[in-house]
Amino acid sequence: MRSLSIGATGMLAQQMNVDVIANNLANMTTTGFKSQRIEFYDLMYQNKTRPGTASSSADTIVPSGLQLGLGVKPVATYRIHTQGSVELTESALDIAINGDGFLQIELPNGDEGYTRAGALQLNQDGELVTLEGYRVEPGITVPEDVANIEINADGQVFGRIPGQAALVDLGRLDMVMFINPAGLEAIGNTNYVETEASGAPVVGNPGEDNFGTIVQGALEQSNVDSVTEMTNMITAQRAYEMNSQVISTSDEMMAAVTQLR
Repeated sequence: MRSLSIGATGMLAQQMNVDVIANNLANMTTTGFKSQRIEFYDLMYQNKTRPGTASSSADTIVPSGLQLGLGVKPVATYRIHTQGSVELTESALDIAINGDGFLQIELPNGDEGYTRAGALQLNQDGELVTLEGYRVEPGITVPEDVANIEINADGQVFGRIPGQAALVDLGRLDMVMFINPAGLEAIGNTNYVETEASGAPVVGNPGEDNFGTIVQGALEQSNVDSVTEMTNMITAQRAYEMNSQVISTSDEMMAAVTQLR
């Protein structure tokens, strides 16, 4: 009885659906987090009668055939890179990206990583780094005598030295875009790495050529919509229950057969 295995594939698929939704809800307050969605495909079909085959010697054609599906399978989880809300923090080293783009960081293994989590700090050498200590590219070092840091919308970083009227130019933050940001591989800590699916990184300056701008003293919040996620969870729960009912019904039908005398 195919319905037993079909119902099982449905339950497994909805279980994975709930896993994705749970991860989204768990990261509702994670800075720079982008929510995920799961997509399903139907499984292969058994053709008892293939559509379009001849049904008689008079060349009559079967219009629809007899195909029996074998269930469902999860095929992909894709990340939704919509803009999250921007929350003011008034910390000079907090930055939010308003628009498209990622900050470029140097991972511990020397590879390039990308993030939209702009909670930055200074390390022991005065370099701008993420909360994990990963250096923001290009390397920007703040001298010890700088009292205040100012970052404008174009990503230029300035330092104010007490007693001097002019600002000191400390460098400019790079911005990176991808032709397919959904193809980036998430490696945790709201960081991503390039893949063949994402395409090569395009490096530019904030505020130029469709790159987003920098907002100092703010952080981009998660783009998870709690109402949407709860609605999706209820739908997944109902689908799981209905698939479990398919298995129960199939079991009752098989029990009826075994009780025949």
